[in-house]
Amino acid sequence: MKLQTILSLGVLGAAMIAGSASAEVRDIRIGVDVPYEPMEYRTPDGELTGFDIDLGNALCAEIGIECEWVVQGWDGIIPGLMARKYDAIMSSMTINEQRREQVLFSDPYITPPSAWFAPADVEIGTPSEESLEGLTLGVQRGTLQDNYVTDLYGDVAEVNRYATADDMVLDMDSGRLDAVFLDFPIGKSTLLDSEAGDYKLVGEMITEPQEYFGEGFGIAFRQRDQELAETFNEALATLRENGTYDEIHERYFGKE
Repeated sequence: MKLQTILSLGVLGAAMIAGSASAEVRDIRIGVDVPYEPMEYRTPDGELTGFDIDLGNALCAEIGIECEWVVQGWDGIIPGLMARKYDAIMSSMTINEQRREQVLFSDPYITPPSAWFAPADVEIGTPSEESLEGLTLGVQRGTLQDNYVTDLYGDVAEVNRYATADDMVLDMDSGRLDAVFLDFPIGKSTLLDSEAGDYKLVGEMITEPQEYFGEGFGIAFRQRDQELAETFNEALATLRENGTYDEIHERYFGKE
């Protein structure tokens, strides 16, 4: 009787542990910074949407788990992951060596270029130290664009740093910025496609050098969560193979 009770308790304990682990897997929380249309933003009724959101939800569906999106400002997005506020970050985060020292990345899921944008009536030649000298430039604080502009043009131009792209656009609209440097999809959506102002692309889109622009956007995990990262990698590969990834990409960026 005692042996049977011990065995029964052992089985029950194992089931509880398995159930607990399973519950944890079903309750994946993903950190995201908004609004950065078309990558992640809210609809007029407050619903989260965008390329990252739709792809993230499709990945979770493929894995067979429930995902909860947790909105977090960019400045605290990696600290929030380390503090276990969420289990992953899917927020247009560029994979680079500096961040690899803190987090574990998935395979890249998109590689967008960066670009310069300016009011249509501002005369700026091909971006260089000479053409940007004396201008006021806008970047989002703590991004690869911030690093690039600060290192290359911080000595000749005034660099204003913003918490969000929306704050940057407001200063562009009010004439307090001569140009901004953004991920191209975000700049296209918030500036080129905006009815609030008249803006233009300045120069060519930029993807090099890799020390600044990294290897594309990846999902970030805590270093020890290698199994979780691999699960997402496998799901991403499946979505690429079955056409789901292309369908989501076309929804936000059109046909290539």
